[in-house]
Amino acid sequence: MTVPESFLKFVDTHSDDLINRLAEAVAIPSISGNAAFRPEVVRMSTWLATKLQEFGVETQAVPLGEQTLGEQSVQLPPVILGRIGSDPRKRTVLVYGHYDVQPAQKSDGWNTEPFELVVDKEKGIMFGRGSTDDKGPVVGWLNVLAAHKALGLELPVNLRFCFEGMEESSSVGLDGLIAQESSKGKDGWFDNVDCVCICDNNWLNTRTPTLTYGIRGISYFAVTVTGPGFDLHSGIGGAVYEPLNVLVLLMSKLVTPEGRILIPGIYDGIPEVNEEELQRFQAIDYSMADVDETAGGSVAVSDDTAKVLMAMSRDPSLSLHGFEGAYSGPGGKTVIPGTVTGKFSIRLVPPQTPEDVKTKVVTYLEDEFAKLKTKLKLKVELLGGGKPWAADPNHWNFEAAKKATELIYKKTPNYTREGGSIPVTLTFAENLGVNVLLLPMGRGDDAPHSTNEKLDISNYINGTKLLGAYLYEVGNTQKS
Repeated sequence: MTVPESFLKFVDTHSDDLINRLAEAVAIPSISGNAAFRPEVVRMSTWLATKLQEFGVETQAVPLGEQTLGEQSVQLPPVILGRIGSDPRKRTVLVYGHYDVQPAQKSDGWNTEPFELVVDKEKGIMFGRGSTDDKGPVVGWLNVLAAHKALGLELPVNLRFCFEGMEESSSVGLDGLIAQESSKGKDGWFDNVDCVCICDNNWLNTRTPTLTYGIRGISYFAVTVTGPGFDLHSGIGGAVYEPLNVLVLLMSKLVTPEGRILIPGIYDGIPEVNEEELQRFQAIDYSMADVDETAGGSVAVSDDTAKVLMAMSRDPSLSLHGFEGAYSGPGGKTVIPGTVTGKFSIRLVPPQTPEDVKTKVVTYLEDEFAKLKTKLKLKVELLGGGKPWAADPNHWNFEAAKKATELIYKKTPNYTREGGSIPVTLTFAENLGVNVLLLPMGRGDDAPHSTNEKLDISNYINGTKLLGAYLYEVGNTQKS
């Protein structure tokens, strides 16, 4: 069964209604990282649950307890779980998205009010916080449900929903909930799930739709060197071991200018790229001009686009982020800091884990520090981490998304791996044991998290069609 023409026409003829629905969502400033806006996040959860119920979805708002933000103790926003359909002959698709957003004020540099969806029909663009990350995609799923209800169409699959309100604030509480619900089997909200679809990333460029089958993990480190009991006047320089001098030397031993990580054993176990995967990277619609535009200058470490793409998504990387304790204000200050901390992170790829990488990093830095034979002290800390994830892009879940993309956009999608981290993908994969697909709606220039975040109208309308077509293509796969 192909996606009904009536559904596609409905989306086109009711585009104003779809935009108005998104405008309602954007108008709620559901900023999860600020305690003052927590009531708005909860209001957004209520709005979302009400809309799902309106379109025939059974829902439950699952409380996650409390958290401390600053000096305040506040309730975590609930996870909205939903289900519609229980036909054992059909596939069951679990959809994930988030309804919280990053902070935004017009004074940050926005050209418009961030929590008002400003529609520029002449340019075909909608501006507003959350328009692309992630309210546009979440409302896209509501649009699919609304169209099927209005047209009296039966959904081609059973659907399960998991919408959280803390994604922009480390998804506090979500991993435990997913594990708990997954362990319940047929008595839980994720019963009989065959695959997962996540709409929480963007195309690689502005031209070609994307299917994402991998993300990098992360390990974030702090390296602290201490010595003097307090900051010193630089007039004593040369007479004492200086923590910043030693820290800079240690940080310089982590990575080459070309991005090669110098920590022994860091690349152990990472498989060499095979011919199939190399061809997949070479087929991606992405040019060196795109690389330069993304970087804001011609600074790529290679002129081979495939190598650049692999360097930013398939291979591990190490980035230095800055120093604490050293003077960084305007003008000069002749001070020798008594304690300094350097920050860096390593983006991980399978089979790397934060725990294994921590062992290698600590051992290496302690060995290099010992060689210097100073009277200073060293402390290496892992501040946080997340595992990488990769799925099989030849799975029927991806084949369904590919066919749907070709139907709606008339072109073959890019198959990509993300350079950043979306930890919930691995959480679903590990707990449910099913294939997870990332199916983005927005373009690569949408500026999520930044000022003037936007979503192209065509991406929103065609993205809604794509979500619907994807469900029909999943429905066409053989249910064992």
